Amino acid sequence: MPSAPIVVKNDPTLLFINSGMAPFKDYFLGNKPAPHKRIADTQKCLRVSGKHNDLEEVGVDTYHHTMFEMLGNWSFGDYFKKEAIAWSWELLTEVYQLDKDRLYVTVFEGDEKEALVFDQEAYDEWKKYIAEDRILRGNKKDNFWEMGETGPCGPCSEIHVDCRSAEERAQISGADLVNADHPQVIEIWNNVFMQYSRMKDGSLQPLPDRHVDTGMGFERLVRVLQGKQSNYDTDVFTGTIAAIETISNKKYDHSDSKEAIAFRVLSDHIRAISFTIADGQLPSNTGAGYVIRRILRRAVRYYYSYLDYKQPLLHQLLPVIATQFETVFPELKKQVDFVARVIKEEEDAFLKTLEKGLKKMDEMMKQSTKIINGAAAFELYDTYGFPIDLTRLIGAENGLEVDEAAFEAEMLQQKTRSRAATAIDTEDWTVVNEVNKTTFVGYDDLTIDTRVARYRKVKAKGKEQYQIVLETTPFYAESGGQVGDIGTLAIGEDVLDITDTKKENDLIIHFADSLVADMSMPVRAKVNWEKRLETTYNHTATHLMHAALRQVLGNHVAQKGSLVNADVLRFDFSHFSKMTDEEIRKVEEIVNEKIRENIPVVIKELPKEEAMKLGAMALFGEKYGDTVRVVTIDPNYSIELCGGTHVGHTGMIGVFTITAESAVAAGVRRIEALTGAAAMRYFVDKVSQHKQIAELLKAKDPFKTIEKLIEDKSLLEKKLEALENKELALMAKDLLAQVVGVNGTNFLGLSIQISSADALRKLGAQLKPLLSNCLVVLTSVVDDKAQVLVLVDDALVSSKNLDASKIIKEQIAPLIKGGGGGQKTMATAGGQDVSQLEQVIEKIKGLL
Repeated sequence: MPSAPIVVKNDPTLLFINSGMAPFKDYFLGNKPAPHKRIADTQKCLRVSGKHNDLEEVGVDTYHHTMFEMLGNWSFGDYFKKEAIAWSWELLTEVYQLDKDRLYVTVFEGDEKEALVFDQEAYDEWKKYIAEDRILRGNKKDNFWEMGETGPCGPCSEIHVDCRSAEERAQISGADLVNADHPQVIEIWNNVFMQYSRMKDGSLQPLPDRHVDTGMGFERLVRVLQGKQSNYDTDVFTGTIAAIETISNKKYDHSDSKEAIAFRVLSDHIRAISFTIADGQLPSNTGAGYVIRRILRRAVRYYYSYLDYKQPLLHQLLPVIATQFETVFPELKKQVDFVARVIKEEEDAFLKTLEKGLKKMDEMMKQSTKIINGAAAFELYDTYGFPIDLTRLIGAENGLEVDEAAFEAEMLQQKTRSRAATAIDTEDWTVVNEVNKTTFVGYDDLTIDTRVARYRKVKAKGKEQYQIVLETTPFYAESGGQVGDIGTLAIGEDVLDITDTKKENDLIIHFADSLVADMSMPVRAKVNWEKRLETTYNHTATHLMHAALRQVLGNHVAQKGSLVNADVLRFDFSHFSKMTDEEIRKVEEIVNEKIRENIPVVIKELPKEEAMKLGAMALFGEKYGDTVRVVTIDPNYSIELCGGTHVGHTGMIGVFTITAESAVAAGVRRIEALTGAAAMRYFVDKVSQHKQIAELLKAKDPFKTIEKLIEDKSLLEKKLEALENKELALMAKDLLAQVVGVNGTNFLGLSIQISSADALRKLGAQLKPLLSNCLVVLTSVVDDKAQVLVLVDDALVSSKNLDASKIIKEQIAPLIKGGGGGQKTMATAGGQDVSQLEQVIEKIKGLL
């Protein structure tokens, strides 16, 4: 089977596929039958957060990666320990011809606390192939594999290879170095024997069938086969490293230097960044998008600091990666220009932030004597993306140390807040009726009789809800951009409101705020048909618009995200410039023409290969089975793979209009549009607004009148500004007469009346050239808010070490309960407390 997309769509416990088994979770849990009893694949995986967090190790050692390929063979209720062990040994020693004397295996030793016994069966099987002193007993940490806090798990049997030299092997046995984090004695294969499911209360329940999950890291395997000491010395990475050498004009020396680590970081991180974007996840400030942004920024910091490369580099590596993986993961090659553009824009943005961060670092170091404040170091990390090691390095170069304990305290606080915000407390399922599989019938029926299969309680962000699974359901679960159905479940005399429907992996889950006393009674499930119908209009219109965009803008247009609900349709697509008004109008014309033609919407289920031959569009980042649902609106216009709900004929949509077009990310535009009754309401509102404006202006052509009003307003503003400047110049001259001497320095401190904070700043600019050897503080009340201006003459900045910006931030802002800033010679503040303005003047005078 092909790799599933690396970005997870329907599993609340995962952001990314982090293991070979993650795409098969439903089969292990018994939620749905596996399409085949035996499967082999190579799966794109990403490990940077959560239980499997390897990010800080990547590039520092020789074998950790963010993205990696996991080779796997899988048995779903078919072969078990005997065959899995025999075949893994055969493949490694007879096909790949690894030296048997370099191999060690581990088996689970058992765990008394969990009443788990020693894996005698695996041990006995291994004895057939390898000496008993090479069969090592491993503890629960190393030899009992678990997906996460809950879910499928079981004992595992690992195969380790000793890559050390003969001399090193003679000194210390490889058996002593297995699972000891030795860089040359590494795990190459893991046979996981799935027998249990970890429950919420920590207990283990036997799975319905016993399965085999094997995983072999592709990068490690290649390293062993090619006889290298580092994964980065294999031809999986050497092409990328050579490209980095050419771009940076530096040589990779295979050492532990920061420069060599930078080469390894870049050659690893570009893979993770590229494939996640190709699979539909754009960098952002939340969730999976933030993980990608963090990886990208870590790479930028490394080439900026250690390769001394100050312009975007990563995007230049895309052609190398795309060509390398063209026959394995072709989705990157097909989108290489788009992915490169997204990466370059992210690099540009962070390089600007990085420069600001370095300036901030300079300011911090000037204020530090020996220690850099931990909170300040955390601000650099949190706001400017500086890792602590970069702050530490720059500090050390300037004879400063970082208060690491305070930094870690700030980091812990942030992690605690983050966990609390995203924590989902899920109880175990309560089984009501044993069912073999759940079925969706909502394409054809919106009201059916069914029964509850199971339910459970969940708690997220302080809100308790219940998740209900039905044997058969008419409710569409959120998928492919279309929102989940709402409606009701009538159970006996009671009626439950279904507030949302989602998928967890492939399990359809209905959300309700409560349960009824007896959940075992017959159920009448009823979808809110009006909401479904309006959603359906918008989904079919999305297909019509997608095809129209490709006609008007070109075939590079590809869907990058969508939202389809009863109120609106939102469509994100790849395109590198703002759409013109003419292009938007042309798209609207084409879509409305197709609506008026009342074209039949033909939906068929076909083998995937047959659908692709018909020219059906598949979306990057979506996971498709062997059989796909094909939605055709005129074979010469639109054919897409889609699991959503659609109208029977396009005429049902009524009318279509685009209400907004904007940028979402580099190379991604967003259109918002309305259909049917919502579009008609929009037209009526616009016509009504036009009439009201015409009546208000008493004009037949309101646009000409508005243009004239704008022109008049601009002229009046210029005249007003000229008058204000004259008035401020006179005010400045009057103020000069009130300067007094304090200890040999001129001082001006007054409360004045002024129209705005901006006028106060302009007055400061007028005063500055008229004064010498002078400190000025002017206060005013504007719109019931305190406003303060501080001027410091250039001479006083050096002779008295006075700094207007520091005075504002440290002495004035706290007094008036506000904030502010500026330059050393002129700064301003605004605040809530107007009662302290006299004290402000006295405090500043006291500085002299």
